Amino acid sequence: MARRLLVAALAVAMTFIAVMSSAAAEPLSWQHVPVPAQVRPQATLNEAVALGPDLAWAVGADAVGREAPGFPLVLRWDGTEWHRQSLPGAGRQGELLSVAATSPTAVWAVGRDAAGGARLLRFDGTAWSESRPPPGVVPTQVVAGGGETWLIGSRGGAQALLRRDEDGWRDVPVPPGAVYGLHIKGADDVWAAGATDSGAAVSHWDGQAWQQTIVDGAPRSAVGSVLAVSPTEVWAGGTAGFVGGPPGRPIPPLLLRFDGRTWSRVSVPTDFGSVSSLAASTSGELAWVAVARSQKWGPPGSPPLVSGPDFLAWNGGSFTEYDEPAVAGEGDSRTLRLAPVPGTDTVWSVGRADGPEGTFAPRALRFG
Repeated sequence: MARRLLVAALAVAMTFIAVMSSAAAEPLSWQHVPVPAQVRPQATLNEAVALGPDLAWAVGADAVGREAPGFPLVLRWDGTEWHRQSLPGAGRQGELLSVAATSPTAVWAVGRDAAGGARLLRFDGTAWSESRPPPGVVPTQVVAGGGETWLIGSRGGAQALLRRDEDGWRDVPVPPGAVYGLHIKGADDVWAAGATDSGAAVSHWDGQAWQQTIVDGAPRSAVGSVLAVSPTEVWAGGTAGFVGGPPGRPIPPLLLRFDGRTWSRVSVPTDFGSVSSLAASTSGELAWVAVARSQKWGPPGSPPLVSGPDFLAWNGGSFTEYDEPAVAGEGDSRTLRLAPVPGTDTVWSVGRADGPEGTFAPRALRFG
């Protein structure tokens, strides 16, 4: 009797181990995370920031019509689900474009109202409130890092960069051309991604001046994301240059790497699309590359272009390809903006997905 009980117990244990091993072996994938039910289908998410596993923010616009501007939208993640947040001036139409944070009590969001006026909001750990934008500045992006908060925007038709200090917002000189993205490691260590008439450009701010490098000289090339790992490893992503072609012609993605001396182009496993976002691992190394509207040349006998990978995971030597999950009643994402969760291997992606008959829907995805 005792022997039969021992055999039965061993069988149960082996079954449990087999089940656990199978679950552990199952590869991770990107998962769709629903937004709150009160968010209307015709909505968009433009950017997100995560401060931990149970705290993240996403911003965009809700109730956007074919000609109506919609209403500013802020969502907060509590570790289990997204919740819509109350905003000052709730009746004002418009859109929030960007969000960044240095701490749970210093979260910033920028956007515009229906008339094109600037909106600058701040969350102090308790509630959102309106903050006065710098005089004459229309901010389009807020970026935080290294204890710093910066704004990208325009003033009088010219681009403007501003840095937050204890006395408010202070102007910073703008490098030649256009700046589309920043990576801030400190007040004297800021990297800017952009473009000039000579091609895609990356600039470095040392606290006193910018040093700019044309990283790809092809016509119309541009980079919008930059990730600085160290002085001898910097990444930049965007779109490669092209000449001529019909409207809507697919454009190749552009991914570049700096080794401390030169910038080199890095091959990616897709032929067309835009590198829309880069995300770091917990150690600060490149971990993820998002490619919006990714397409590949189709094999013989198939359509000329087929879908390519939406996300590329970098292991230090090669990429692993990932597709976004299918969502019933929706198409692919139009934008993919990454937000890594500090201290974890989890990363968010937010954007806007295609819907039926020219409509669209908010899209929130999570890996890990």
